[in-house]
Amino acid sequence: MSVRVLHLHSTFSLGGKEARAVRLMNAFGASAEHVVLSAVPGALGARDAIDRGMAVRFPGSDEAPSLAGRPGLARYRQLARYMTGFDLVLSYNWGSMDGVMAHRLHARGMGLPPLVHHEDGFNADELARQKRSRILFRRLALGSAYRTVVPSARLERIARIDWGRPAARIRRIPNGVPLERYAGQPEPDAIPGFRRASGDVVVGTMAGLRAVKNLPRLVRMFARSGQGGRLVIVGEGPERDAVLAAARAEGVADRLLLPGFLPDAARYVGHFDIFALSSDSEQFPISLVEAMAAGLPVVATEVGDVASMVAPGNRRYIVPPEDEPGLAEALGRLVASRDLRHRLGSANRQIAWGRYGEEAMIGAYRTLYEEAMGRPGALS
Repeated sequence: MSVRVLHLHSTFSLGGKEARAVRLMNAFGASAEHVVLSAVPGALGARDAIDRGMAVRFPGSDEAPSLAGRPGLARYRQLARYMTGFDLVLSYNWGSMDGVMAHRLHARGMGLPPLVHHEDGFNADELARQKRSRILFRRLALGSAYRTVVPSARLERIARIDWGRPAARIRRIPNGVPLERYAGQPEPDAIPGFRRASGDVVVGTMAGLRAVKNLPRLVRMFARSGQGGRLVIVGEGPERDAVLAAARAEGVADRLLLPGFLPDAARYVGHFDIFALSSDSEQFPISLVEAMAAGLPVVATEVGDVASMVAPGNRRYIVPPEDEPGLAEALGRLVASRDLRHRLGSANRQIAWGRYGEEAMIGAYRTLYEEAMGRPGALS
């Protein structure tokens, strides 16, 4: 009998955590049936990446309780009752925490299935520091979670020290990608509107156009690097106008390409010569793993585990986010030297291919979920 899995998502727009969740769904295939709830109604862009034929439902408000709303005992009871129809509950990030609290309050009384909670980082409202109210809420709500899963060493420390999770109840699983798909050449027309002129050095990134990604900073880095080239930002989101405004202000609008969201980075990331990341907050970004797997050198803000992810020689190009001149200088050095780009990119590829394969990631999640249910082999 297939495993019935309930997913409680902060949002199901296609980002890093959603892409990983979809890859796991696809890997589990017919062994599981999935129901997905999103705390942001209508934010379901990741559903298009789910393989056809998969047993996945996205119930509306007339079928399932909402993850959004004011906390309350009656609402928590409603969420808990809904969980009773499943074998496993998977919750993701702060936006799902009401579901986690419902599980905490009613796990024993209602005989609820095991819950595994996933944390992938913080939004713009907690960049400087975590909100105390959320720290306290997590400390209480996570008490019944079988495990708290994190991708980065930094989040592992936060879960242990700030949220009071015992080390044995935390599982760190690094993000992985299907490495073999990054071994070949990119598809010629994979980026709409992209044409490489002779001598162009292409700086690229993949990111949702959200404030926390601070893409205007990337535009300024590019403009002030003292070099030419092209800047390609793959992604979509509410900060598009801010990115365009920054490009106009810096005089590089004619060298910026915003093709929108493009699925399957393996098809196009090889068109970049340099991968750049300008975020105010990250933990273990999948986009960075994809770039490393494709053999790219990296210029990035020093956030999360980024510095420890890249090859040792690349670490001098990981710069504190407040040091924009330093970021621009680092980018300029890479743009100016083809040999340096090749040397660092090769070292990054070796790291990625040795550590960040998708099979290992999927195997770790499969083992964890089966362990939580006490059903070895159920997701194979």
